[in-house]
Amino acid sequence: MTIPSYDKLFIGGEWVTPATDRKIEVVSPIDGTIIATVPEATEADIDRAVAAARTAFDEGPWPRMTPAERAVYLKRIGDEVVKRIPAMAEAFTNEIGAPAAVSNAFHDNARKMWGDSSTLHERFEFEEERTWENGGQGKLVREPVGVAATIIPWNGPVATASLKIGPALAAGCTVVFKPAPEGPVSVMMLAEAFEAAGLPAGVVNVVPAGRDAGQYLVEHPGVDKVSFTGSTAAGRKIMAAVADRIGRVSLELGGKSAAIITEDAPLENVMSTLVFGGLANSGQVCAALTRVLVPRDRQDEIVSAMVEAYRGIKVGDPRDEDVALGPLAAERQQQRVLEYIDIGKNEGARVAIGGGVPEGLSEGFYVEPTIFADVTRDMRIAKEEIFGPVICVMPYDTIDEAVDIANGTEYGLSGAVYAKDDATAESIARRIRTGQIGVNNWDMCVTQPFGGYKQSGLGREGNVEGLGAFLETKLMMY
Repeated sequence: MTIPSYDKLFIGGEWVTPATDRKIEVVSPIDGTIIATVPEATEADIDRAVAAARTAFDEGPWPRMTPAERAVYLKRIGDEVVKRIPAMAEAFTNEIGAPAAVSNAFHDNARKMWGDSSTLHERFEFEEERTWENGGQGKLVREPVGVAATIIPWNGPVATASLKIGPALAAGCTVVFKPAPEGPVSVMMLAEAFEAAGLPAGVVNVVPAGRDAGQYLVEHPGVDKVSFTGSTAAGRKIMAAVADRIGRVSLELGGKSAAIITEDAPLENVMSTLVFGGLANSGQVCAALTRVLVPRDRQDEIVSAMVEAYRGIKVGDPRDEDVALGPLAAERQQQRVLEYIDIGKNEGARVAIGGGVPEGLSEGFYVEPTIFADVTRDMRIAKEEIFGPVICVMPYDTIDEAVDIANGTEYGLSGAVYAKDDATAESIARRIRTGQIGVNNWDMCVTQPFGGYKQSGLGREGNVEGLGAFLETKLMMY
């Protein structure tokens, strides 16, 4: 496939010439070559996009439509996204390195998200009657918060954008959408879907750019709400940036999710989701199961089973049908992961498999799937988000200790518990402070509330909980 390049930005319902000739060069992690270019938005472009969104919100029809009327447009967007999924998925494979199965799954999630957003009005009361003591009566009205800045990372851009923009539009907000400079081609295709759906001018504006422009957007006085997905470190900076104006903010941040395997958990019931849960998209998933907590006397058994499973995973060019694990998204990401592997070795963890660049794959940004055993909770590899195909196996002596280890990081995004029966697994899962958790299973459910405890974020995305993040509440008293 020839990945398309773009020379215009989608602002105010039109494809417009950017303020400068600055370009983002899209580097394929498969072999390090430049495969496309898109415009790099600057501060002037951000100003133009915010102004378009501001006008669309303050003067345009979008926030004044009924929720059912907006839902018609959301359904159209979903239909246009479905038409483009094959091209989006193939672009994502080439620009980020995800194998076809992963890329197709991510984009099918986008389909689900638009379908969910288009039916939110059927499950949510935007207005309701209220009464109170002494004969008081009124109406509770939930109104759009205003102009929403949505900022996303590169590891699943169309899906992550859909998870944010769909509920924002359902709420009646207008949007300035800034995708990451890595992997922008598939989201420019998403912009084409917005155009084809016939949204009123300025309702969604798409401005790919780097961190400086993103910071400018976050600080922009014309923005009422920031919805950000990315690292915890970046989330802290965004909170600080909006603090002066008491800006509304939702944050979906990092994770260091734990899978607890109990003494009596049948191993055959664990491996099918445990392996995928740690390695999906080469481990570049915020909810990945990167810590595997095992009874001390079962560590060798479980590590041996994981090693055997990992040996069967083919790493290579993600365009090959039999490849299950592609490269990391960028050279700096590859170097970061390799540095963490060195840290783990120096800390005394035992490499059970992997630990370097796969043989014969020196071009591109590949890392072997790696398992560390004998990992202790004080090691950096057990506490910090690596964002690569690196799994830490951590032995424990009691369930209380396992729960304490699972809860003993700054994160709380996802997790899993595997036990002999669901009742046992659920009793343990209820003790884990995390936003989603699997019970004898693992998955990321994107049409139900997704988000984290502690420094994994603020708020939830998905379903009516995600819609609420883009609404303000007003009491009208009669």
